[in-house]
Amino acid sequence: MGMFILRRVGVMLLTAICLTYIVFFMTNLYPNLEKLAKTQGNFRMSDEAVASWLERGGYLRSTPRKYLEWVGVVPSYRYTAEDGPVTGRCILPGQDPATSPNFCGILQGYWGYSTVFKQEVSGIVGTRLGLTGKLMLWVMLLMIPTALLVGVWAGMREGSAMDRSLSTFAITTTATPEYVSGVLFIAIFSSSAVGLKWFKGTATGAMETATFENFFLPVLTIALYGMGYVARMTRASMTEVMTAQYIRTARLKGVPFYSIVLKHALRNALIAPFTVIMLQFPWLLNGVVIVETLFNYKGFGWVLVQAAGNNDIELLLAVSVVSVIVVLVTQLISDIGYVYLNPRIRLA
Repeated sequence: MGMFILRRVGVMLLTAICLTYIVFFMTNLYPNLEKLAKTQGNFRMSDEAVASWLERGGYLRSTPRKYLEWVGVVPSYRYTAEDGPVTGRCILPGQDPATSPNFCGILQGYWGYSTVFKQEVSGIVGTRLGLTGKLMLWVMLLMIPTALLVGVWAGMREGSAMDRSLSTFAITTTATPEYVSGVLFIAIFSSSAVGLKWFKGTATGAMETATFENFFLPVLTIALYGMGYVARMTRASMTEVMTAQYIRTARLKGVPFYSIVLKHALRNALIAPFTVIMLQFPWLLNGVVIVETLFNYKGFGWVLVQAAGNNDIELLLAVSVVSVIVVLVTQLISDIGYVYLNPRIRLA
């Protein structure tokens, strides 16, 4: 088990390096750098002025060198002007160059400086990630138990009216996009047009203090969309398990039905849904940007849109790194969970 985890961690590190380098290379293409120069300077800058601005910032050097500086394994670039101050990645605005470090990358805990928000990227990402994490927690607490209950219940009664009703409900929730269900919830439960002002149509207040009134609608909107997929996967897996030979043998022995489901069928039926559940974490991290925008909840997805729309390279790189880490870690947890849910994998 220990060697398996070590091998998986090694593959994760190699994958993270490759993916982050690809993102770094694409964000540092010259058209993006030219747009950054004109955004920070003047949109009417000449080509010579753009090249001069990029040279002062160290953007025109080779991509591998800049990537190593960004990671923090080589000294950072510094530019000394003839009639100006010393500038560089490690020198923050107002900081004395003599006291600034030579290494300032991801390994040193420095994620860069946002050109849009005018503050360190780590503070922005940490704050917005915490907000989305709070949203993810309540979504998972609502979505996973309900989806498993619906899927197991439908799989136990395959072909019955209850199975058809629950399957229709699951398909409907998955087929309805978040921006449709979110708008409907706002119009019905928080708009004066219908009159049911049970909830608030915005979740801005939930960024400071989350209450049932200002936080339930975005949680419900996201949970309903992901619930159907997990429920359908659970139902298919439960249906397959309930027709297995060992389940029939247990029935012939007179084992109570609830004992068959809880002790024999449920564990094997959760193997496939477990992977689907783990895949919900990367989706919740980056895929809820529509809901965050709809309910004005400025979380991690909102920051991703702001970074991409405003060509904030340092912030976009930090968001990409966090997304890659979340995907790889959830896959590692999924593989480890497989070992415990399916003993045959452990024996292999």
